[in-house]
Amino acid sequence: MIDPAKLPAPPLATRKPHSYERHGQSVSDDYFWLKDPGYPNVADEAVLSYLRQENAYFDAAMAPVRPLVDTLFAEMKGRIKEDDASVPRKDGDWDYWWAFEKGAQYRRWLRRPTGSGEPGQVILDEAAEAEGKEYFRLGALAVSPDGRLAAWSSDTSGAERFTLTIRDLATGADIETVSNVVNGAVVWSAGCDAVAYTEVNDNWRTFRARLHRLGSDPESDPTLYEEKEDIGFNVHVGRTQDRQWIVLGTNDHETSEVRLVPAADPTAEPLLIAPRKAKRQYAVDSAHGKLWVHTNDDHINFRIAVASPDAPGDWKTVIAGSDQVYIRGLTSFAQHLVIEERVDGLDQIRLRTYAGDEHRVAFPEASYTASLGTNPEYDSPGYRIGYGSMVTPDTVFEYDPAAGSLATLKVREVPSGYDASLYATERLMVPARDGVQIPVSVVYRKDFAKDGTGPLYLYAYGAYGIAIPPSFSTDRLSLLDRGWACAIAHIRGGDDLGYGWYLDGKAEKRWNTFHDFSDAAKGLIDAGLASAGRIAIQGGSAGGELMGVVANTDPDLWGAVVADVPFVDVLNTMQDESLPLTPGEWPEWGNPITDAQAFDLIRSYSPYDQVSAQVYPPMLITGGLNDPRVTYWEPAKWAAKLRATKTDANPLLLKINMGAGHGGKSGRFDSITERAEGFAFMIEALA
Repeated sequence: MIDPAKLPAPPLATRKPHSYERHGQSVSDDYFWLKDPGYPNVADEAVLSYLRQENAYFDAAMAPVRPLVDTLFAEMKGRIKEDDASVPRKDGDWDYWWAFEKGAQYRRWLRRPTGSGEPGQVILDEAAEAEGKEYFRLGALAVSPDGRLAAWSSDTSGAERFTLTIRDLATGADIETVSNVVNGAVVWSAGCDAVAYTEVNDNWRTFRARLHRLGSDPESDPTLYEEKEDIGFNVHVGRTQDRQWIVLGTNDHETSEVRLVPAADPTAEPLLIAPRKAKRQYAVDSAHGKLWVHTNDDHINFRIAVASPDAPGDWKTVIAGSDQVYIRGLTSFAQHLVIEERVDGLDQIRLRTYAGDEHRVAFPEASYTASLGTNPEYDSPGYRIGYGSMVTPDTVFEYDPAAGSLATLKVREVPSGYDASLYATERLMVPARDGVQIPVSVVYRKDFAKDGTGPLYLYAYGAYGIAIPPSFSTDRLSLLDRGWACAIAHIRGGDDLGYGWYLDGKAEKRWNTFHDFSDAAKGLIDAGLASAGRIAIQGGSAGGELMGVVANTDPDLWGAVVADVPFVDVLNTMQDESLPLTPGEWPEWGNPITDAQAFDLIRSYSPYDQVSAQVYPPMLITGGLNDPRVTYWEPAKWAAKLRATKTDANPLLLKINMGAGHGGKSGRFDSITERAEGFAFMIEALA
């Protein structure tokens, strides 16, 4: 058990008065100094010293529970198939897949001639590339259409600025370095002589798409599109499923604009599909000489339309928007439009022929998550589908549309053993304080007693329209087998129940997200799945913001709080235009610089600004020094203010990864350690 009384004194960050005026209000920020003015180069010794002290305190506090961390690590690692591999997928003349060697932290990417049964040629060995590096993350990996070359990118700091390289697959040698400020996908031209890619500027915004001709000077790479109209927009590249077009997209969180250039002539004048219009989103695919458009222009839950490249903005409805069916996306294959959608919060996949016949894929469980898998070829007789549930391990299906049947290609193995019959899952509808019913997915062992005595783990995210599906987790078994129930609250701010569900949790309606989470916890208490103070909660990034808000508003509900890379200094961050994400985030949260109401609203919930002199539950906070999304000083400032303000003696721990970014450590086993630490902290807090 972590006993602060037996630990050295926790570090106390110096208070340095700092304040500013906005909209006639004064805001104090005594820990403003923790933001190194030289960021992203963090060299201020006072800042680094404080972070090191916090890390040392974390190590000291966790020392008594390190045996539990080691046990959890062994359990979690034991559920990973060390020599795991993906199901090979055909793309042209080759089958491609990835594989782990036993004990390896990183994948190898391989291929072989289709149907050959050969062992496989290594395209890229991540472990070899990561050797000697504290951090390694593969970004893009794209093989040229003729199979001779690979364009690949990697990040070795966690700062999400990737280096793009061209590799000769015949020799395995890298022959060109294109750029070291790349982020996003890479797309080959049809002639295999050029790649389209996107670069970030000094503020980490993907502001332009460029084209690199092999053998040319990268400094002279022409710009295919540069975003000059709105600094909040980010540029991305992609390709249509039929590979006829390279897609040049630009968007913020609620508005998008798309251009196409021919893959055979990428420097041709881009074809603008439709000029941007506030709050209109659309995406485009291509098949049979037509453009297939997914858009929310006339219905909140989107529609599917068709257009001609000769009149790309003239959209004729193919599938109308619906209050019941949330159309999430489409892919136009040779034989079908494959449409991913959600009905009553449940994933569906619909296939529609170009003659108009359609059907949905039938799945074997009542509650599950399903999505279209990796299907690189345009004309394919079947479709890969990913599937799982809270009790069913991740499964890869091949769907045969002619027979209407699912063939199982792979089920995630749990080497240490897993018996699904021991567990039960259910979906509850819990009333929020405004009467809206909030879905909550729950899993527990069948011998779990619903009498309020057992511990409960509750997770949520609730932002950006990102749903958290009721999927399988091998890590979660370490809690379930210790007598815990585990739940996911599908709160507003995600798009679990449609796009309107997202809109009802953003900007001026942001408080709905926070209320939904606390009300979901109370509903679980009413259902006998927990009791106040016996609930451990966890969330990351915007989900970390959620953790910070509910720790302020409902501290008595929680027995432990784990906030990973938490977005908690919301008011200050949303007023700092120099930060990478701020302008693009204004549609999500509001712009407190220009809008006094947005300022007041954000200030009302911003976790850092709302820390008060009260009892807080045990808390574990994490961050990454190189994180460009949630900068390290947000968790650091929050922890410092909590230490100086809270009235309890409960553990408060801060861990800053000094060599990683938003996702923590990069190796598959190194990352387990961090998850084990979070679980151990919660288990000890609720013991």
